[in-house]
Amino acid sequence: MRKLLILAILCLNYQLSAQDYFLEKFKPFNKNIPSPEEFLGYGIGERHTRHDLIVAYLKKLSEVSARASFAEYGRTHEGRILSMLTLSTPENLSDLPNLKEKHLAFTDPAQNVSNYDEVPVFVNLAYNVHGNEPSSSEAAMLAAYTFAASESEEIRKYLSNAVIFIDPTINPDGRDRHTQWANSYQGSPLVADPQDAEHDEYWPGGRTNHYWFDLNRDWLLGINPESRGKLNWYHQWYPNVVTDFHEMGSQSTYFFEPMKANGSLDPIMPRENYIDLNNLFGDYFAKALDSIGSLYFTKEVFDGTYPGYGSSYPDLQGGLGLLFEQASSRGHKQTTPFGEITFPFTIRNQFTSSITTVRAAVENKALLRKYQQDFFKSALSRASASRIKGYSFGDAYDQNRIKAFVDKLLLHRVKVLKNNDGSYFVPARQPQYRMVQTVFETYTRYRDSVFYDASAWSLANFYNISYSAQSRELNGTPVTSLEDFVKILPTERSDYAYLIDWDDYNAPAALHYLQSKGLVLSSSFRPFTSQTNRGNKNFHYGTLLLPVKLQKKNSDEVFNLLKEVQEKFQVPVYAVKTGLNLSGVDLGSRFVRPTEPPKAAMIIGEGVRSYEAGEVWHLLDTRVHMPITKIPVRSLKGADLDKYNTLVMVSGNYSFDDKLLGKIKSWTEKGNTLITIGTASKWAVDKKLVNETLIEEKKDTLATVQRKPYADAGDNIGKESVGGIIVEAELDLTHPIAFGYQKERIPVYKNNAVWLAPSKNAYATVSKYTQSPVIDGFITDKNRDEFLRKSASLIVSPVGSGRVVMFADNPNFRGSWYGTNRLFLNALFLGNHINVPK
Repeated sequence: MRKLLILAILCLNYQLSAQDYFLEKFKPFNKNIPSPEEFLGYGIGERHTRHDLIVAYLKKLSEVSARASFAEYGRTHEGRILSMLTLSTPENLSDLPNLKEKHLAFTDPAQNVSNYDEVPVFVNLAYNVHGNEPSSSEAAMLAAYTFAASESEEIRKYLSNAVIFIDPTINPDGRDRHTQWANSYQGSPLVADPQDAEHDEYWPGGRTNHYWFDLNRDWLLGINPESRGKLNWYHQWYPNVVTDFHEMGSQSTYFFEPMKANGSLDPIMPRENYIDLNNLFGDYFAKALDSIGSLYFTKEVFDGTYPGYGSSYPDLQGGLGLLFEQASSRGHKQTTPFGEITFPFTIRNQFTSSITTVRAAVENKALLRKYQQDFFKSALSRASASRIKGYSFGDAYDQNRIKAFVDKLLLHRVKVLKNNDGSYFVPARQPQYRMVQTVFETYTRYRDSVFYDASAWSLANFYNISYSAQSRELNGTPVTSLEDFVKILPTERSDYAYLIDWDDYNAPAALHYLQSKGLVLSSSFRPFTSQTNRGNKNFHYGTLLLPVKLQKKNSDEVFNLLKEVQEKFQVPVYAVKTGLNLSGVDLGSRFVRPTEPPKAAMIIGEGVRSYEAGEVWHLLDTRVHMPITKIPVRSLKGADLDKYNTLVMVSGNYSFDDKLLGKIKSWTEKGNTLITIGTASKWAVDKKLVNETLIEEKKDTLATVQRKPYADAGDNIGKESVGGIIVEAELDLTHPIAFGYQKERIPVYKNNAVWLAPSKNAYATVSKYTQSPVIDGFITDKNRDEFLRKSASLIVSPVGSGRVVMFADNPNFRGSWYGTNRLFLNALFLGNHINVPK
């Protein structure tokens, strides 16, 4: 009842004066600086504001206020501006290079400065990483206006003692997708019914970016331009405090930190961060929200265990990351059991927390600076105390995968050395020691067993990096750039044939490029040794053969295309003058089979897991540069599948009728390849599309059910889910799906409970989990012993003349699993050449 009354009062106040509802406390304002309402032509909260208007407003503030400076730090996939508005006193802004130098001195362990209270605190107010959680970007405009135009003594004090960076929209592409939806379905009068279309976005929704990635998981992985731009900005400034504003279900209230206790047994971030500083700032937020009558909660949910959130990555950089979650109006107004929640109400809570964050930072700036200094100094002392002095890694077969891994280390400002033998070494003793731990260390024991997200994130395993801990430091040359990282010799001209090494990560992209230019290539299903222009060389499974005389183009045109492909993809290409090999099969062998260009389609739409679909789309678009047709579920019945030889189904809830199921089965039987991932593989088994089985829990109806406390139900059930672990699987290296791999055992990411039984066909199980499968992360003993150890990770099952390539796990997880991407790409490029013995 109390909350209903509060909401009613707030809604009434907003109707009386939209601007005063938010800004009354900070009057007077400079009349020469337009408010958001004056600039936009409507009051904040009356509509959802397009991203271009948000950027335009911040630019306007920088033009008319001496307190504001606008900068662009990147562009999204769709070309939208990623912007930063810097606010402080005019004196601080004019002296910003000097203040920045003084600020960064606290991040340098070699310096011993002690002017903790003299340098303004650096605060990054960051908003709207999930596009359909829109209240925070509206609050960003209010905060920007307040700091740029308020003449109140309180705001003047904050500006004198802080440099404030406002990042209004981290995910502009997703925000505009949601903004269009909410404004298109806005009623007049507003419709509060939760079943109205305004409150129920169509697939894929605005949460994600252009390729349907969750950018709040991308800080560590650094796959998308939004994240890479922000990370490059971040490591120039190292702010003391960073906000991460979100929305949650409409039936809730408001959340701020402290979070649920960290799940790690021994968190690598200091206790002062997740206990002392969070409690200190939490008291400020409680008082501020109390003053406006808002309800809230802390500690119950969410956790900062995964280091790749906007609220956890700063904790590994000597700053304080702060998570806020506001109950969402999911549009402009919505009915809840507590009454109607409005868009302006959600905005005001976010605006209040924004101003309060700056207040808490200013009033504790000496504490925050001393903490940041101690953080980086302790990185060196912790590293010195460790018996591990660094990590060595390398790969003689796949330089482009190593390049991608080193790129990620450099993005996080991790020091990398190149040894004389061509391998690499990452020293432990460096300011980014905690990032080194994050990249290489693995854990299987945790303090908590229920995670908000993944329990494993060792990046070296994402890239299938063979690495080893070293007990002494190694000397080498610092790697500072990726320019000329891959060392390949340009191929010489041949009038007979060329060989392209399939071991390289970029080989599928090279194959597609050459196929798109009209060349016909073959893939070797057996290894061989050939005499090349650079001497004798052993070639592995999957090596590509390009015979010159069999092409429609002349030898000069073929050679020029190969030079282009080497320049674009930096893959090893060898010229040969004879088809007679030194050992193994010859180039004219029946085991050297022409490759059919993939004509791929993917099912998308309602019921399909958009994250996984986006990962496939992103992989093919950005790394292979190959188109894939995206067929909505609603169009599938009328779609002509015969145009394609490969169809991808990612995880989802597929409720196809018998006619549509028969259509897919008939298409597969004709000799085509269906690739299923995660729960789509379970669907294929359940619908008897394939003659395979699942490992399922045996139900004992006579067993006595043990009575347990009702309050423990959530945790007991939650820990049985497989939230995200890294496990070891064993490959059949002779299988075409495993071509390009040199080692039988690889790390695989598992975040589902799809347990495929090994096939009864002796040749169909491409990959099976090992008997000691857990590399990193939490899994219950029951799931490990009764399911994981007995299961297959990848099966190719025959269906008529075609086949279904069944991934139990997602080989493209978050766009970062370079180690298993190749399995998926092999399925795409070589799947149609697999004849499973029956």
